Amino acid sequence: MQCRSEVVPLAPVSSQICPHSLVMRSPNFMRLLLSSLVSLAGIELSSAEVLHRDVLVQAVLNEDSQVQAEYLKKLIGANDPLVEQALTAWRGGGVYLYEAEGEQIKVPFLLESQVDGEGRARGIKLADGQVLKDKQGQPLLFLSSDLTPAEADSKLRRAIKTTLDLFSLANPNPKVRRDAVTKLGQDQKPDYIPYFESRLTQETVPDVRTSLTEAIAITQLIVESSQVRIAAVDQLARMRSINALSYLQNLKKEALAAPGKFGQETVKSVTTAIGVIEAYMGWGNLFGTAFRGLSLSAVLLVVALGLAITFGLMGVINMAHGEIMMVGAYTAYLVQNIFQRWFGPSGFGFDMYFIAALVVAFFSAALAGLILERSVIRFLYSRPLESLLATWGVSLFLQQIFRDAFGAANVQVSSPSWLSGSLVLNDVLFAYNRMFVIAFAVFIVLGTYYLMTKTSIGLQVRAVMQNRNMAACMGVRTNRINMLTFAFGSGLAGVAGACLSQIGNVGPSLGQNYIVDCFMIVVLGGVGNLVGTVCASLGIGVTDQILQPWLGAVMGKITVLAAIILFLQWRPAGLFVARSRSLDG
Repeated sequence: MQCRSEVVPLAPVSSQICPHSLVMRSPNFMRLLLSSLVSLAGIELSSAEVLHRDVLVQAVLNEDSQVQAEYLKKLIGANDPLVEQALTAWRGGGVYLYEAEGEQIKVPFLLESQVDGEGRARGIKLADGQVLKDKQGQPLLFLSSDLTPAEADSKLRRAIKTTLDLFSLANPNPKVRRDAVTKLGQDQKPDYIPYFESRLTQETVPDVRTSLTEAIAITQLIVESSQVRIAAVDQLARMRSINALSYLQNLKKEALAAPGKFGQETVKSVTTAIGVIEAYMGWGNLFGTAFRGLSLSAVLLVVALGLAITFGLMGVINMAHGEIMMVGAYTAYLVQNIFQRWFGPSGFGFDMYFIAALVVAFFSAALAGLILERSVIRFLYSRPLESLLATWGVSLFLQQIFRDAFGAANVQVSSPSWLSGSLVLNDVLFAYNRMFVIAFAVFIVLGTYYLMTKTSIGLQVRAVMQNRNMAACMGVRTNRINMLTFAFGSGLAGVAGACLSQIGNVGPSLGQNYIVDCFMIVVLGGVGNLVGTVCASLGIGVTDQILQPWLGAVMGKITVLAAIILFLQWRPAGLFVARSRSLDG
């Protein structure tokens, strides 16, 4: 009888013992041999990698699928790319056995992806990742069509898939581990529970531990034990698991359809859990919507701030104010492209582009506003109808210029790394770019307040707003104040456009989407009143974002506009009335 060489698994397995292969079947011998081969190859592997590759080799060489499945369980959590690659290849019939002439040792290997002109590829040993070589030390080349794959029946392929699915549980990146656990938990496979529980005892990252607990509870929803199932439902309710809501709803349908199987206690527990999670989601959606509304209010506030000052100072209805904001948005796009050419698409240098964009956007928009004021606006002071028509024509002209220069489609303005991502609190996402916009708007408001109340230029602006003729008699150069104020208001619009590029689309029609809201803020808050502008922008921005999910974008804006019109019937001067001799007279 011919003697066959085989490898003994780490766990005791009953098999035929052949005297000639007694040494070969010793696991200690195999581990020692593998370590020696790795050392000779000049590769430094950790003891865990040596052990996992030893287990992988023995799994391939064994012919009992049940024993092979046991080996595969030992590979779960192996942080070794070669093991993962080999398992994927084995499941697809891409692992082969090489046996040199005159030797009884079989070496598992897989083929490289690169092939020569004849379609041959080198073999990569699973034991150490080195190339298979002949006795002369030359790499061996194989045709896949000439090789017989290592056997893998359907049961073994399922076991390999399970191992690959659970492979990410030991990934060094916590985010990858968390995402993998969430995905595996949604599969609701009870076989995964022991691995989740085992990983839970080792995991130290709170987010991943929470995901593991959630995955265990979601999987336990389908177990037969009513006691375990109810405990899992209660656990998900305490966690307020949004991911579990659909599974709980399905469980409730099944429990109502078969009350004898699940029992009234299960129905009651599931109903309570669904109510808790839905209430939690409702509050989360409310806070998330309010936060988005707050960030929109911040942009509207910065835009309307300049509009309120110029409208209160000059009595000019500037319909091109939205296009001035568009100048700032496109300036941010150009600065981004310049920094990308200088520093590449990522890195510290590129990340600083947005700081530069804010400064450049302010001055470019201020320059555009200055040109507009000197060429058109200064001839139309205190003539609202003519200024409305003239600036509306200017807005159409600017839109066409940007459409010809940059195209009709929106342009892409990327966020720097320090503005990317979100802060998650109780499942509510607080995007860093929106948080920055809010903080920057607060800075602009405080800066504008200081400028208007604590500086000589601010004193002159307020004097001209209250009584232009009296201010002129006191020596204030009203034309110069008009010019500087209009440039400052336009610069604020440019900064708002740069901020908007981080949270919205940048295109030729950008200004038209916000100009109506800005005028509503100015009128509602009170002409030329800083506090009124702040309050009105908060009210309009947050209310608009809250109403849109219920009524839709168009009906939400119509509802807000109707409410403002009704309010102005009661208080025609807005929230805060600006008292002055010129207005009273």
